[in-house]
Amino acid sequence: MTRPWLGISCRTALAVALAVTALPAAAPALADDGSDAGVLTYALPPGTPLPSLAQLQADGGLERLDAMTRAGRAQKPLTAAETVGPAAAHGTVAKESSFAPTPPASPSGTRPSALAPGDAIYPEPSRKMTLDECRKGLGSDKKFFIKSRFAVCTGTSFLQTWLKNGRVKGKSWFNLRVVGTVAKNSRKIDYKFHFSEMGKAGSVPANALKISVNAKITQSWPSRARYTYAGTMPGTKTFAEAKRQKSFTHTVHAKPGQGSGRLDTIFAVYQPTVTVTPPAPWTVQPPSSTKLFLLAPRWEAAGYLANSTGSGNPARRGAATFSYAVPLVYSAKSGAVEQEVAKHIRLAFLSPDDTKPYMSAKKVPGQNPSAPLHRTRDSRRNEDNGKAAIAQCKRHWGPNYTEGGKKQCDEYPFRSTLEGAAEHQYDPHARKFNFSAKPVLAEHNRDAGLLLKGFYAKNRMLADTEDDAFLVRITP
Repeated sequence: MTRPWLGISCRTALAVALAVTALPAAAPALADDGSDAGVLTYALPPGTPLPSLAQLQADGGLERLDAMTRAGRAQKPLTAAETVGPAAAHGTVAKESSFAPTPPASPSGTRPSALAPGDAIYPEPSRKMTLDECRKGLGSDKKFFIKSRFAVCTGTSFLQTWLKNGRVKGKSWFNLRVVGTVAKNSRKIDYKFHFSEMGKAGSVPANALKISVNAKITQSWPSRARYTYAGTMPGTKTFAEAKRQKSFTHTVHAKPGQGSGRLDTIFAVYQPTVTVTPPAPWTVQPPSSTKLFLLAPRWEAAGYLANSTGSGNPARRGAATFSYAVPLVYSAKSGAVEQEVAKHIRLAFLSPDDTKPYMSAKKVPGQNPSAPLHRTRDSRRNEDNGKAAIAQCKRHWGPNYTEGGKKQCDEYPFRSTLEGAAEHQYDPHARKFNFSAKPVLAEHNRDAGLLLKGFYAKNRMLADTEDDAFLVRITP
């Protein structure tokens, strides 16, 4: 028996959480009076298997398509699972991870002969993304792909069914993917809109279908922030024009001095809207607009991060990023300069009962977006975190745990985080002993610390705030 197309794509479609106003409440039956010509439009994750024209024309075809999209209609627009800051509460947070890069085998790799101990360098994050990278990153069911804090993408697949006298006469479809990137030390965010996989079936005037794309900041924290827009946004193009031109750009810039506090932070929500309008006498069944998934840009001018003075030009100080928690990547492979620290963290992740100090149900943070790590630059807290960890190294390995300076007490979570070993001293609600301490080679501990500092700086990690966070990933 042939498997129905609904069964093939149902798992993907049930996860759809576009702005629900974009989807028809039901597939209406148009009057069979010889005069009705209407278009129904649907929005799905890019890569969703779409029904064939024959399947749509079969009995119950439109009802099955409607059932695919019904599950997501009661939800708010989605934001990525890794979203941090106020934008995280603005939409429904996606459940699946969006961060799926192909990092180097190790941030530092095997120590070259020219690399002396203490010279470990964390790699620069990606600041570019091609359409093909976005397509592969989103796959068939992901709503977001985060390559780095400076290169992200989202997308939507659009399907139109063309009906005359209540019967399906044809269909048209297109994918729209949006890639956001930020150049180094720049306050300008570039969004590139890609039309792709466009086609039609049946005798319908799909090439004359008008597609309007509008994108803007829809929410700001603080609300007083203002933005400058530029680029080659398509405005309104016909289906044929969009297919021929393929891509358009939109840039957003926020001046410094508009943000909150001494860090001059601006958090925002960027949301594109797509409207389709068929040629007369065809009419679109309302509503005709689709609000795409939310992206979360951020601007700041932290004094401890790069470009804090704008190289002498105050109008350029600070930079933009996307407000997502991304992972620090450590390698546990043989020869990696941070190997022993990476193996220690992996032990804390996978076998917490085998770490010291012992605590029942220990689960250290930093493994997923629901329990990330937060950087601190508070020197006293950093020192207290170190003292609490060293006390455990002495307790379990003795006062000579350093073996004459050969080793150092490594702690996870890191002493430069709010979740460090002394967290309970600052937050009585935090679980005591929810950390791991272990002597490791001093050389590895030192280089791991340098990699961490590089990660903080290159990813513009804000300190001592709940509005920024990061994760940790250990590669083999």
